[in-house]
Amino acid sequence: MKLGSLKSGRDGRLVVVSHDLAWCADATHIAPTLQAALDDWDHVAPLLELLATDLAHEAIPMMRFHERSAAAPLPRAFQWADGSAYVNHVALVRQARGAEMPESFWTDPLMYQGASDEMLGPRDPIPLADESWGCDLEAEVVVVTGDVPRGVSAKEALGHIRLIGLVNDVSLRNLLPAELGKGFGFLQSKPASALSPVFVTPDELGERWKDGKLNGTLKVDLNGEPFGRADAGEDMTFDFGTLVAHLAKTRNLGAGTIVGSGTVSNRDTDGGPGKPIARGGRGYSCLAEVRTVETILDGRAATPFLKAGDTVRIWMEDEHGHPIFGTIEQEVVNA
Repeated sequence: MKLGSLKSGRDGRLVVVSHDLAWCADATHIAPTLQAALDDWDHVAPLLELLATDLAHEAIPMMRFHERSAAAPLPRAFQWADGSAYVNHVALVRQARGAEMPESFWTDPLMYQGASDEMLGPRDPIPLADESWGCDLEAEVVVVTGDVPRGVSAKEALGHIRLIGLVNDVSLRNLLPAELGKGFGFLQSKPASALSPVFVTPDELGERWKDGKLNGTLKVDLNGEPFGRADAGEDMTFDFGTLVAHLAKTRNLGAGTIVGSGTVSNRDTDGGPGKPIARGGRGYSCLAEVRTVETILDGRAATPFLKAGDTVRIWMEDEHGHPIFGTIEQEVVNA
């Protein structure tokens, strides 16, 4: 089952979306918003599944699903926590600045809590007030949970994952050092993130969703050119069960909590830093990583951060070459 939100008010209008993302059906008679559906998932989900079946058989009124008219599936989320499941990415960044990586990073996930009062839609622009802030894209996988009890195990946590999707977790890299230097975490350096047009239930993904990991190539284009083709299922040190359990160690999680994987990152086949696509590699899911590799190999970063007019495209295809979650496609604009 695929669920989305059309732009309407602050929290959108819930729709069930066809498998090929071409059509949708209004679901507000079942739940007005996706958050309302998540709040009462055990009762609402079977009704939404029936609606999805009727949509597939064209047995109900339906309308074209236009991704440009879609809001983020959760335009406001009660919680947005982003992990760093691809430790290869962390290791490269620390290597570039000559810092050793603690061994605990391989056993204890990094995670920060971001702002979730505004989640951008898949076609909403990236507003940038100052290009010197170092605007970066970050292509990631996200999951959405139901209610999760405090102290849940990683295995139990997988049973609380309701939906899977993608995110462009925008970062302002040049604001990060000063904030981290205060020893109190991110704030101004993490503006609003953009979510994929639809979120998808685990059963819809089949073998792509296995052991708490989404398997498949996460595609990223920058200004119309291939930039990243990393496999989201490879080199993922911490699966989503582990990430959700980490977040729930000392507190309950409310339905509608979004948990991110962190930047998807693959090592090269020889175990070294990933290579650009033009050189036969899988490329990168953020600019910071290619800049890091350039620093390691050449002593300095050459790839610039995003500027006004740049475009970012993020998606994942099924076996037929069709986007599974729709496409995040954004332009950087002067704010």
